[in-house]
Amino acid sequence: MDPQTVIIDPVTGWLKGVRRVESPNSDDRPVGTPLDLIVVHGISLPPGRFGEGWIDRFFLNELPAVADPYFATIADLKVSAHVLVARDGSLTQYVSFNRRAWHAGRSLYCGRVACNDFSVGIELEGTDEEPYMSEQYKVLARLIRALRRAYPSLRDAEVVGHSDIAPGRKTDPGSAFDWTKLRRLLERRRST
Repeated sequence: MDPQTVIIDPVTGWLKGVRRVESPNSDDRPVGTPLDLIVVHGISLPPGRFGEGWIDRFFLNELPAVADPYFATIADLKVSAHVLVARDGSLTQYVSFNRRAWHAGRSLYCGRVACNDFSVGIELEGTDEEPYMSEQYKVLARLIRALRRAYPSLRDAEVVGHSDIAPGRKTDPGSAFDWTKLRRLLERRRST
């Protein structure tokens, strides 16, 4: 697949030509609930380390609690995201966009609870404090544009951080995430 192109099959909800690792941590969305929110997360496992394959294992419920002291605190959680954008910009999809990924937890947005019901969860490999990579922003913008093309209900959807829908409980994608840069990338494409 051309790295400049991100294509979603809206019938299946799967990205075309990207790595797929299907997480069991998903279920059907409530009937008649359209997608209308995009949530950006940040993740690294163990914290501050990248590219070691632990995110896949976490989303597959295969994270060994003994492999790292931090893992012992999260190994029993059942979570997932729709997509991960790795540090190099490569994509891995875990859950079809047509299903509910378990990414938001207890959450609230504009008076609506249970954001997993109506949102897409996108993980960026990173930490709250360390700058995200330029390629991650480019790929994230391409992915958001593809989502907006594939799902009409997302055309004007807000893009928010996990911290926006779970304040006080979550801080990601953190102060290192450059919202202005993402907005510029999205606007640049819209104006051309």
